Amino acid sequence: MSTPYAVITGGARNIGQAISQRLQQDGYRVIVLDIVEPTIDSFKEDAYQVDLSDIEALKAVLDSINEKYAVSCLVNNVGIVAPALLDETRIEDFDRLMHLNVRSALICTQALLPSLRASKHGRIVFNASRVVLGKEARTLYSATKGAVQAMARTWALELAQDGITVNCVAPGPIATSAFWDNNPPDSERAKRIIDNIPLQRMGEPEDVANAVSFFCDSRSSFVTGQTLFVCGGVTVG
Repeated sequence: MSTPYAVITGGARNIGQAISQRLQQDGYRVIVLDIVEPTIDSFKEDAYQVDLSDIEALKAVLDSINEKYAVSCLVNNVGIVAPALLDETRIEDFDRLMHLNVRSALICTQALLPSLRASKHGRIVFNASRVVLGKEARTLYSATKGAVQAMARTWALELAQDGITVNCVAPGPIATSAFWDNNPPDSERAKRIIDNIPLQRMGEPEDVANAVSFFCDSRSSFVTGQTLFVCGGVTVG
């Protein structure tokens, strides 16, 4: 049996890195697409350093991937936040977040779809967020994550006949550099967030990677169009 290939956008850091590591452990050969070079040696051979918000650069990378690999799994993970209350939300940030968080997923999926179809058991997973249920200071971020969740449900219906499943993981508070940049560890905001988590701890990138691994597994072929919240219980009640 040939080695399966998985493309992970934003796979060089934080949650993306954990997803890349987990899928590698699961037997996938991972192809990391990120604006920075991976620090893990086992990713470097197949990695592409690219700005995923740059249409032409991204399409060129995807053309190269299609020439070299038979991809059966795509994880649309890349994303940026730009937190701001409604009154302070910058219109200039709208395109920036939409282009990276949403448009890159559409471009990647369209480009890799022939390969996913040819595999007969393709997997597409989005890294969404619990902010799809609402969160203060996340007007633009929640809009992008709501958009990818809606796309996933639509694609799940369109691609079911091809044996392709499309699902979302929706992380709650996860201990990444991005989280701590927006919520300094010693701040009252960070303490309040942690105190409100029923499991009384921050999630780890590996917690999200475990959920992605489930959706990418060949044994999960009857699960599609779903969103799995990885949130320590924050979304309950």
